[in-house]
Amino acid sequence: RRYPGLAHGRLEKLLRTGQVRVDGKRVKAGARLGPGQVIRLPPHLEAAGRRDVERTAPQIAAGDAAALRDRVLYMDDWVLALDKPAGLAVQGGSGQTRHLDGLLEALRFGADDPPRLVHRLDKDTSGVLLLARTAPAARALSAAFRDRTTRKTYWAAVAGVPRKRRGLIVLPLAKRLTDHGAGERVVVDQGAGQAAETRYRVVQTAKRDAAWLILRPLTGRTHQLRVHCAEIGHPILGDGKYGGKAAFLERRDLPRGLHLHAREIAVPHPEDGTTLRVTAPLPEHMAASWELLGFNPDRGDAEPDLEA
Repeated sequence: RRYPGLAHGRLEKLLRTGQVRVDGKRVKAGARLGPGQVIRLPPHLEAAGRRDVERTAPQIAAGDAAALRDRVLYMDDWVLALDKPAGLAVQGGSGQTRHLDGLLEALRFGADDPPRLVHRLDKDTSGVLLLARTAPAARALSAAFRDRTTRKTYWAAVAGVPRKRRGLIVLPLAKRLTDHGAGERVVVDQGAGQAAETRYRVVQTAKRDAAWLILRPLTGRTHQLRVHCAEIGHPILGDGKYGGKAAFLERRDLPRGLHLHAREIAVPHPEDGTTLRVTAPLPEHMAASWELLGFNPDRGDAEPDLEA
């Protein structure tokens, strides 16, 4: 918050070289801070202080800012819910020059600070993304995601039709570098993987070609829904990374984007603990596929609970 112009990569270098220290010791970026600890900064950052804030505030094109504001689903003094479009990364990374984290200034809406990220969605996944508008709200929402008191519901179209109309997928997941270090991939690893559980239910089918699933992740692993669906033999449509050719129904002539949408989030409100429920409409490419496949969107929200 004090040094918005300090890129994460540069911060990592400052930590590696010992220019940023906590209680006089070297630390890594993932170190958690506690009350009373002393952070030592290099002189050039120390001298800049708050003067850096205005000078380094990101410049956002007027069109980008307006488009982002149009996607606000809900806002109060504590929380802002955004309908994240497919194709927009939440945070920067290798090859990512445009991402939501760099556009948050456009969602300040008169607050002292821009909103804070408290969870993530994959770049190609659309739907509800919650942002905290204050530091106390960020702490409360982060705790809700960490303690699993948040309920996330996704809609997906998958290749083929699962034999069981509802079920619980329990497959531990681990991250692995791809061949030649060309990226990262999540795989099932019964030995070293982290626990990952997903509930699913079939809502409608298009003959034996495709099925509309409601998915509810009980854990929050990277690419969990994509890997779980692929591992049971029904990759999410458009997911070439984990489903290969099987993720594309050529004869159906469907849009080729990833058919995974964060439909709804229900979370304890940071102010009073009452349930805040936010829903996002289907993105354009999925709405087109729903029509081509004969799926009725009204059926999704009318379906009984997955745990029933």
